[in-house]
Amino acid sequence: MNEPIVARHWLAIAAPKAAPALATTTVLALARIWNANGAEHSVGNAVLMGALSLGAAAAGVAAGNHTGDSVLVGTAFAASGALAFAGVAGYADGMPLPLLLWSLATTGAYALAARYWRTDRRETLAHERDMTDRREERAHIERVETLRATTQVEVARTGAAYAEQLAAALVHRATLPGFDPAALQRTGLPELPTTERKSA
Repeated sequence: MNEPIVARHWLAIAAPKAAPALATTTVLALARIWNANGAEHSVGNAVLMGALSLGAAAAGVAAGNHTGDSVLVGTAFAASGALAFAGVAGYADGMPLPLLLWSLATTGAYALAARYWRTDRRETLAHERDMTDRREERAHIERVETLRATTQVEVARTGAAYAEQLAAALVHRATLPGFDPAALQRTGLPELPTTERKSA
């Protein structure tokens, strides 16, 4: 059983590892663009982002209490953190505080992602082991069935060859003088045509 080997492109392998850093960098860049367009020291914008962040956190708590879906809860809390980060980065003047928050957010994102990566890796390894065991079991069954079929063919072939040799010997024996077909019938062998029937 040959299975196709699929080689993943290096971008497909690296993209999940770069996703947390790309996400936090995108939020920082958008927040600083927002800062340059009037969000700096804007209390109204800060209150809006704070309210949105608290709303996303509350949605995460509610989802955790009612559904227990870890993906939904994680998404809600990630959105809450991103909104809070964007609000502070948009409100603050200068880059030190936004960069500090960016580094903390990126570290936290990688810490959370590493947990999911480990779980996914364990599930992938378990699936690969299960598939390997199934392939080996099927290959073993195929080998056993192949040996059994080969043995049956060889036994049938040997039996046919023996029957042909026996029939040829009996026909040859029937042509010899003094052959008694009744003796064969008494021993349980099938009746053979006599020379008179052959000549007729």
